[in-house]
Amino acid sequence: MNMESTQALPDGAFRGRVAFEQLVRDALEAAAREGWRELILSDASFEDWPLGERAVAQSLADWSQSGRKCILLARRWDDVVRRHARFVTWRRTWSHIIDARGCPAADPQELPSAIWTPAWVLERRDVAHCHGYTGAEPQRRLALRENLAEWLSKSTPAFPAVTLGL
Repeated sequence: MNMESTQALPDGAFRGRVAFEQLVRDALEAAAREGWRELILSDASFEDWPLGERAVAQSLADWSQSGRKCILLARRWDDVVRRHARFVTWRRTWSHIIDARGCPAADPQELPSAIWTPAWVLERRDVAHCHGYTGAEPQRRLALRENLAEWLSKSTPAFPAVTLGL
């Protein structure tokens, strides 16, 4: 990872859905461009993330390589399956590098809405109004990673790449 990745993404507060959606796009594009080894995407439902967009699917595909790891954490995954077909296809294709987790008992207001990477983080503190912060500071990345680790310890495998039926 080089410093260009953290300089290309903003530090500080953001407000509003349009800003949030653009930050998600920019973060996933930077992950692909800079070759970040690990991503964690977390949200109660991902309902307002731009995961179904062609550009986002392309960034995720460009990022996906051997040696990479993505952890997905949600309260439930049924909204994602209904809303984000391209994301579901990406998840299926790259299932060997993706660990999808569910935390169905979580309060949707408490489960972090965030992107964690080794270089930069995004966290929505107010999901309803899409207010939050971004940053590359080590303490900010560590605090979010610890919070996510706590939630991941309460989660179980979810969002299977393939559903088996009889």
